[in-house]
Amino acid sequence: MKKWLSRGEEALMNTYNSFPVVLHSGEGVYVKDIEGKRYLDFVSGIAVNSLGYGNESFIKSVTNQLHKICHCSNLYYSQPNIEVAEKLIELSGLDKVFFCNSGAEAVEGALKLARQYGKKYKSTQAAKVIAMENSFHGRTYGALTLTGQKKYHAGFQPLLDQIQHVPFNDYSSLEQAIDDDTCAIFLELIQGEGGINMVDQDFLEQVRKLCDDKNILLIFDEVQTGIGRTGNWFAFQNFGIKPDIVTCAKGLGGGFPVGALIGNEKASRGFSPGEHASTFGGNPLAMSAVKAVLEEVEKENILPHVKEVGEYLSYRLNKLKKKYAVIKSVKGIGLIQGIEVSNMKDMKEIINKVMEEGLLLVNAGPKVIRFVPPLVTTKAQIEEGITILEVALKEVTDGS
Repeated sequence: MKKWLSRGEEALMNTYNSFPVVLHSGEGVYVKDIEGKRYLDFVSGIAVNSLGYGNESFIKSVTNQLHKICHCSNLYYSQPNIEVAEKLIELSGLDKVFFCNSGAEAVEGALKLARQYGKKYKSTQAAKVIAMENSFHGRTYGALTLTGQKKYHAGFQPLLDQIQHVPFNDYSSLEQAIDDDTCAIFLELIQGEGGINMVDQDFLEQVRKLCDDKNILLIFDEVQTGIGRTGNWFAFQNFGIKPDIVTCAKGLGGGFPVGALIGNEKASRGFSPGEHASTFGGNPLAMSAVKAVLEEVEKENILPHVKEVGEYLSYRLNKLKKKYAVIKSVKGIGLIQGIEVSNMKDMKEIINKVMEEGLLLVNAGPKVIRFVPPLVTTKAQIEEGITILEVALKEVTDGS
């Protein structure tokens, strides 16, 4: 382990504070490091590995496509590309799909689409975008500018102009920020990196009406919450409010790098040929991975399973909250949940301690520990994780 960690530190740019472990393989909801230690994985590649590890249907789908064609560029159609687009349209209730390779790319595409729509169908000055404070949309320049956390901006200024942030769930501030040049409003229904903060139903309904009245595109960033994580295909389906554009990635490919932005007919007409593209976007190999994920979620009735297991996770976390004062609140729904703890020190201690005991967790913001296990996680595995978590909570409580 030490040898590989040393090689990694030498060869890789220092952009992550990586944990001192080298993972080697996975099966189900467990991973092993190169020394054979097994971990219950409640990070799942940061809400990516929807089906866990070693899913036979996933492996078969990707392997079969490897024997056909991996890439042909979007100068030509491919059957997997069309089939997956049609399925996402059916599942989202929207009309058109653009495929890319990551969440940040999906957000960049949505930002470009919004500004093209504004200039074509509103006014030549309509390029202003409103985003939420404490949000996270990605690391590329457009996505970074949309991100409402100054710590991510440090050192990268100047960022894009005509992007303004307002407090999350504060309709009055949002309404005041809107002007004739506003083309879009971006928001996460659950702020993942921001600390598992949920949108208010009333706020969402007011924003939808405002966008309809002012000809403003409403864009939901569901890179982390999409494709079953909340117990519905998309988090917006929990609220009964449909966006003009939704972005997704992470769980969409079940571990294969892929992203998508899905728009209604109105928003999608913002793009004309040549105004946006992606060489690898929608390649047949990636589409074979997405197809397997979507088929497995349907075939195995994973959505109701996520709701059931998510309710159990919430119940167990709230039970721990009553027992340990270090836990201040329990947040989230489905299999995107978090516990807010007293401070950053406690958060780090808990995450490091559970890793020693064989459980992988990650933070969401400075004081929240995030739970985003594979969608196939069982109640028994939730119980196993809670047992390990309680060991760490006892240690932190005894040490305080």
